[in-house]
Amino acid sequence: MSTSSASRPTPSKHRLALLMLLVIYPFVIYPFVTAILYVLMPLTEGWPIWARTALLAPIMVLSIVYGIAPAIHRHFAWFILRQPRLLA
Repeated sequence: MSTSSASRPTPSKHRLALLMLLVIYPFVIYPFVTAILYVLMPLTEGWPIWARTALLAPIMVLSIVYGIAPAIHRHFAWFILRQPRLLA
């Protein structure tokens, strides 16, 4: 194992979960999911709930994994990695 990988801080899953729950969910994810539902509900009227969920889940997961989560990591890496915040 190289010394550079050993010196990297380990991300805190607890801090990431706390950040997602207290800050990101009410201000980013909740309005985002609600907007998706407002778009999908008229388009999927009459569909069973499992079919709506099957359509909604990939849209949510892909946008969170490729859009929202990278932004969270970029802006809050100092908190997740347990490092002092660097003001630029």
